[in-house]
Amino acid sequence: MVDLSALIDTVQKNCTIADARHARDMTMCTFLLEMREYYRWEMEIPYGARLPKDELGDWLNARESLWDTVEEEDFALLPLTESGIDPFEANDVNRALIPQGLVYSSGLGHFRKPHFVLAELKRAEVREGVQVLVAGCEYARDLIAPPAAMRDGAIFLRMDAVRRLLWNKYEEWQWKEKDTALGRAFAHYDFERDIERGLDRMTEAESEAMILHEIGEARAESLLGEDWNAMLGQLSSRHAELLVRAVRDHLADCLVTLPTLLEREAIGSLHFYLANLSGLRRALFPALPQAYEAWLDNRDTATLAQTMAAAEAHWLSAARRLTSTYHHDPAHGDAQLNTLAGGDLASLKL
Repeated sequence: MVDLSALIDTVQKNCTIADARHARDMTMCTFLLEMREYYRWEMEIPYGARLPKDELGDWLNARESLWDTVEEEDFALLPLTESGIDPFEANDVNRALIPQGLVYSSGLGHFRKPHFVLAELKRAEVREGVQVLVAGCEYARDLIAPPAAMRDGAIFLRMDAVRRLLWNKYEEWQWKEKDTALGRAFAHYDFERDIERGLDRMTEAESEAMILHEIGEARAESLLGEDWNAMLGQLSSRHAELLVRAVRDHLADCLVTLPTLLEREAIGSLHFYLANLSGLRRALFPALPQAYEAWLDNRDTATLAQTMAAAEAHWLSAARRLTSTYHHDPAHGDAQLNTLAGGDLASLKL
């Protein structure tokens, strides 16, 4: 049997080391927002409850002091065998944990930040040949909580992180214009009448949309091959990495996510998708918001369907263009991609 207490302590220690090395790379605004939510999780404070200002400040100072003491430490082996298991060998860890109703994930996220999480296993299934592991209550985690990710060929979905994300979006929306894609999403799930039931329904729906996206990522990866992963693993420019990830996201969504949502008439998820299409992803894909606005006017899905069909081939071509541009001269590949990201966006538009 697993010594759960010792395992939680070890995973949490690794989370703390990862945060010590990377958390302060964020902008101050993002850092403070993420720390507030991390405090809420760690202290088990309900959604919507006011955070105690003084206690939060003391905790933040103590956490940064702790980071200073562990930043140079090595990640600890997980105490699941006599010799321990490397914390990045998630498949080996899960072979021991899944039969006991637990699940573990580890890997490198944006800008090579390590992520670790230990949680209750809600369910395991196979979708289109891909294993899907759905986590519930989280026992150990780091500061940033990506709701879904592809790890070692398996999709790892964090229901707690999805729910927290949606609640934060709802709180933020309360201070903004109501008649937006985000507002339409909340209206679809009837948040105004029963917020808890609405949040439950939306969590299930958006969890499914995230699984669809990760299935799309798996398809995109099979189309793009190892050259794509090699490029992504070697990029040193943040801007270039954001561009590359945005193009792959669009390809994944046009392959699977958006056509499936449209076919299922998942109206709430379509609204939520457009609400979160922002920044570089929105700049790269102006045709999609235009098709969405046309759909709002006439509720005819033809324009949306045509846009997605055309975009699938477009994003595959764009992704291959990025790969060839990088591998043509890897020593200057980041600079070449930055040129595309910074001044040649028109070539990546529909």
